[in-house]
Amino acid sequence: MGILTSTLPPILLGFLLMSTLGALGANPGLVARITNKGLEYAAKEGLLALQRELYKITLPDLTGDFKIKHVGRGHYDFNSLEIHSCELLSSALKPLPSQGLSFTIADSFIQVQGRWKVRKSFLKLQGSFDLRVKGITISVDLLLGNEPSGRPTATASSCSSHIRDVEVDISGHVGWLLNLFHNQIESKFRRELESKTCEMIQDSVTSDLQPYLQTLPVTAKIDNVLDIDYSLVEAPRVTAQMLEVMFKGEIFNPNHRSPEDFLAPAMSLPEDHEQMVYFAISGYVFNMASLVYHQEGQLNFSITDDMVPADSNIRLTTKSFRAFAPRLLPISRSAFLKIVAIWGGHPTAKPRQTILCLVGLNPHSCTVGYNAAMKYMIRLSPWTDVL
Repeated sequence: MGILTSTLPPILLGFLLMSTLGALGANPGLVARITNKGLEYAAKEGLLALQRELYKITLPDLTGDFKIKHVGRGHYDFNSLEIHSCELLSSALKPLPSQGLSFTIADSFIQVQGRWKVRKSFLKLQGSFDLRVKGITISVDLLLGNEPSGRPTATASSCSSHIRDVEVDISGHVGWLLNLFHNQIESKFRRELESKTCEMIQDSVTSDLQPYLQTLPVTAKIDNVLDIDYSLVEAPRVTAQMLEVMFKGEIFNPNHRSPEDFLAPAMSLPEDHEQMVYFAISGYVFNMASLVYHQEGQLNFSITDDMVPADSNIRLTTKSFRAFAPRLLPISRSAFLKIVAIWGGHPTAKPRQTILCLVGLNPHSCTVGYNAAMKYMIRLSPWTDVL
């Protein structure tokens, strides 16, 4: 049926690949892990979304020929099919080790209403009908991969569909004529629906899902300085317990992107599957961000007295800091201070050096005078490990 033409690709994309989008074989900076619990939740939510979307789709017309004893041959046409009600009772989203994912809808029911026409020789008849399709089961296996651009790929490697029962109620002027070959119509409906379901799924993956995946962005803006490259570094890894997606996670300045100064180290995630979703960030991501910020001068900052809360007992003046900086003792009059913080070395996730300076200003100025002569009164070089 036309269900998957418009709804399955985005739903599977959202739940299977999410934002999955590389240098092939490089270590990832970001890793997302979805366990069986997470896939189970995604299948449940996806089923509800799919059921809502079913009412928006257009079903194909069904046509065929009939032969009735003492009546002869004729042609029928069932058109204007609209889903009146549906119940999707169960679904499953399971990993296929080393391949991808298997999505299954089972034990479902759909009721369709529409119009019918019959033509025999010069005789034309028409009316309405109700179609009830019971015990619908659809199973699709998706092979997940990635292309050189770092975007994900998905291919329908197999598909199967089964319908347990089809019931058709025909009404209208001389609807009894169709009832004469009622069993033929139900059998034809069942065969047509089963064969067209997988045909449309394959077409949908090829013509809708794959082109959509090729348009997905692989970079995003973080702020006015940083962008991030979240392309895939390899195809998603699939085991019996989980799906793992490896993102590059490179931070760069979009105005002048330069080659990476260092590569992401290998990450080893614990074999934990108790939660639905896990997300790991390498120190490489923070190091690249701090490096770009450092190169753009974004890590340097100044603190002046007008930035201190008005009710604070400690002011940025020589009087307040004489106990910490003996070089301030000779200054008899109180002067304003300016604290300047400058990264003095290559910043990493464990900063090696930060320089903190107290700078004395013109003692006769009541405001910070940036054009006034400044003198370094004390220089500190602290460092710390960030856990």
